Amino acid sequence: MDVTRALERVPVDRDAEDRAWSVVRAAYAEREPVRRLPRRRLVLALAALAVAAAAAAFSPAGQAVVDAVRRTIGIEHAAPALFRLPAPGRVLASGAGGTWVVSAGGSKRRLGSYPQAAWSPHGLFVVGAAHDGLAAIEPGTGDVHWSLARPSVAFPRWGGSRVDTRVAYLTRGELHVVGGNGVGDVDVGPAARVAPAWRPGDGLRLSYVTARGRVRVVGAWTSRRFPDARALIWSPDGRRLVLVTSRQLVSFDAQSGRARVLVLPGVRAAAFSPDGALAVVRGKSVLLLGGERPRTLFTAPGRLDGLVWSPDGRWLLTSLPAADQWVFVGGRRVLAVSHIARQLGGTVGLDGWMRGA
Repeated sequence: MDVTRALERVPVDRDAEDRAWSVVRAAYAEREPVRRLPRRRLVLALAALAVAAAAAAFSPAGQAVVDAVRRTIGIEHAAPALFRLPAPGRVLASGAGGTWVVSAGGSKRRLGSYPQAAWSPHGLFVVGAAHDGLAAIEPGTGDVHWSLARPSVAFPRWGGSRVDTRVAYLTRGELHVVGGNGVGDVDVGPAARVAPAWRPGDGLRLSYVTARGRVRVVGAWTSRRFPDARALIWSPDGRRLVLVTSRQLVSFDAQSGRARVLVLPGVRAAAFSPDGALAVVRGKSVLLLGGERPRTLFTAPGRLDGLVWSPDGRWLLTSLPAADQWVFVGGRRVLAVSHIARQLGGTVGLDGWMRGA
């Protein structure tokens, strides 16, 4: 309901308005000058106000206000809970709420308190990363198959075939690779804080961003420097490697390393569909690239974050964090689901949408 129209429907006591205005006007006329707070005291006062606001948010009444604000900036007619996915497969999500697998039928399984996670190449396992190590987890049962203690682990990525796999991950500015059985950990070299990416097809060909901002495909080529790298993604056929920066999308030829640059500032996430279509999240919009100019698929009331394709290529999933919603975009259809953090124990990011095992 429109907030303005709702307020207009509230009964008004005009006599009460007149009396209130008389009181306010008299108080204003008799007011005493107020000395401006010194800068330090003003900062402390604002900090106290922020603490009070945070405390109110955690009270039942405060939470009701937060929920009301989220409804006003979210997508209308959103489902109150994630009852089911609009396409087959399983969604992997991780963050403050831990690592979760959401099935097509809506069931949810928490795999542990890992703030980052990724699928294995065929969805048989999940690799979870915590501050003090890695773990390989069976998504159907939550059983841990192996673990590896390492400090400050981030951005785990699993590549390879069903019979020969590797896990790449970062720790304290270094890129490491370990066997899919948790054995044989090696140090590859200094790397930027960008998730590495395994090439599809020959899944043991690893790409990453060096500490100096160069894209490197191990055993093949190294690019020039690109400032502010954000993400690396391979096309499904393994012919293109795309680098996302703060201002550009750079598409590399997998064999030669030759680069084509598209100036597109503000891209926060990018994902290839199973048939090779590239979609991106830019501000409040989901865009489909290709042709002469990007095509807008969906625009939200607020900033979007994260992007994954369904395994059948018919749906895109992104999130609207300010409204605590997941948003499914499929052709001209848009389906929104609210209260994601409440269902998954906290804020989570999108790590992939995999076919059923």
